[in-house]
Amino acid sequence: MKALLLTSAAVLVSTSAIAADYQVDPAHSFVTFEVGHLGVSTTAGRFNEFEGSFNLAEDSQSGSAEFTIQAASVDTNHEARDKHLRSPDFLDVKQFPTITFKSTSFDGEELKGDLTIHGITKPVSFDVEKIGEGSDPWGGYRAGFEASTTIKRSEFGVSYFIPGVTDETEIEVFIEGIRQ
Repeated sequence: MKALLLTSAAVLVSTSAIAADYQVDPAHSFVTFEVGHLGVSTTAGRFNEFEGSFNLAEDSQSGSAEFTIQAASVDTNHEARDKHLRSPDFLDVKQFPTITFKSTSFDGEELKGDLTIHGITKPVSFDVEKIGEGSDPWGGYRAGFEASTTIKRSEFGVSYFIPGVTDETEIEVFIEGIRQ
């Protein structure tokens, strides 16, 4: 469930005069989630279809992002569970095909914005770590970040089987962007 968090195309809006636009590289970017199961284990999953863009100030201390996740791409490595997660009990992907995030601020360490899951939009805050940036072997320039947050899925209308499956859902986003 936690991977639900990141759906949308990332667009960073810089407060600095010098900024660069990046497109998310889907081959090197991931949205993952973890939830507790029956109080005895952790179930992990990911979303396989994720896109976005961001704009980053030269000093990496300001910008904004926008991401879109295809909810039906949820993958927990168990076909029957994934089918159930796509159903109205959880993500209801026919009615709510995307999960989106649109930032409202970024200060270099914290990315705040609006997350929409299951048709409900709530403010969330991600802790962000810049992994690095630099030229790639193909003449491009890349920047990479990791971001994490914890949400309560019930606040987004996804409350089936709580507490058997925990309400708290940890979400991690791994982003590699290519400067445009």
